[in-house]
Amino acid sequence: MATYDGIFKALGLEDWCGASASSAPMSMSDLIAQSSGDSAEKEVSLWDLPFPSLDALNDACPAMPQSRDVTKGLEQGFLNIKDSLKVVLDPVTQPLSWMLDGALYGMLATPWWIVIPALLLIVWLVSRSAGLVAFVGVSLAGLAFIDQYDYAMQTLSIIFVCAFLCVLLGVPIGILMSRSDSMRRMTTPVLDMLQTLPPFVYLIPLIFLFSVTESKLFGIAIILYAIVPVIRLTDLGIRLVDKDVIEAADAFGMTQRQKLFGVQIPLALPTIMAGVNQTIMMSLAMVVIASLVSAPGLGVLVLRGIRNLELGVGLVAGLGIVLLAVILDRVTKSALQRINSVQQH
Repeated sequence: MATYDGIFKALGLEDWCGASASSAPMSMSDLIAQSSGDSAEKEVSLWDLPFPSLDALNDACPAMPQSRDVTKGLEQGFLNIKDSLKVVLDPVTQPLSWMLDGALYGMLATPWWIVIPALLLIVWLVSRSAGLVAFVGVSLAGLAFIDQYDYAMQTLSIIFVCAFLCVLLGVPIGILMSRSDSMRRMTTPVLDMLQTLPPFVYLIPLIFLFSVTESKLFGIAIILYAIVPVIRLTDLGIRLVDKDVIEAADAFGMTQRQKLFGVQIPLALPTIMAGVNQTIMMSLAMVVIASLVSAPGLGVLVLRGIRNLELGVGLVAGLGIVLLAVILDRVTKSALQRINSVQQH
């Protein structure tokens, strides 16, 4: 006799319970218990009383669904709408594949003696720091010296494209949130979900929607994972602009557009840049995980080290990722310091 038999008998549902059974596959634990002869019900004390979960209720009434029915139903529901989603999402996301493929090809097809000086020039224009330029140059030369130049450039290409799109999409969303409390209330639960969802979970539905040979598969996962900080900090930065400054702008008769681009965004720029910094760091973290679904770069070497137990390969690739993270972090923070110094003067 199952633990909760009495409940269904008291409700007069014996006939309904015996009418059908769950169609979900039997779990491994049930198969082991059945094969070992442990499937017979034992007397349950109050101390060992199981929670009335779906599986516990199914033991008493086979017509009740099991937890496996829920997961199977969710999977089947997604598969039923997969084709319709693909028809809509394929053309919308195809430019992302073109951008990623173009960036990867351009970075690798261009000779190193052009790419490295170009990167150093960008660092100089952003930071105006000779020490930082020297550090970046030595770091890139070190990665090239141990034959990780191509992998490092692939990783940087993906980060540049995904971080650019995160800023391009995230800043306007953050601005809309700062100007509308209703928009903020609607967007915050979505951002909370994106921020707390485990990184690997982003890949599960995308694998069903797109081929692993398509760059947008990992591109979408990286953007969804990394876009949250720039949205939140754009909203926060604009909301923290001094009210007295806004009142002064109103007194001068500035329009909403003039206030936004002439007052609020310039004053919120340090906070927005902090969001950009976090977005770049999160993009780098997700690039490594995305190597599981064919994302190129240093993450491939880390994955190879794990799969083949090649300790040296994994450690060296991991140190290369750390080096790229330090470079990106220092460059963005240097840009933020320049913005702060300009505003102070």
